[in-house]
Amino acid sequence: MKLPIIKHLVGFIEENDQDYIVETIETLEALTEVPSLKDEELDVLGEVISNLYGALEVDKMIKEGMSKKDALNGFMKRVLGSIDT
Repeated sequence: MKLPIIKHLVGFIEENDQDYIVETIETLEALTEVPSLKDEELDVLGEVISNLYGALEVDKMIKEGMSKKDALNGFMKRVLGSIDT
């Protein structure tokens, strides 16, 4: 996951609607089922999908009252914490 991408996507959600992100996730997940995709292509799709889910999670934290900065930092700390375990 990349914080600048998640931050950009959160801005997109603020300007538009999270439904666009949800529909994009559904589309990309459907693409992962294409049998002819190479491992590298699946890795890229997985990374993009992870960033989209991350943006949805940060948006949820913001809507629950957290500042954008705190939500982004808190989310990344959680992600990094789960990698360390």
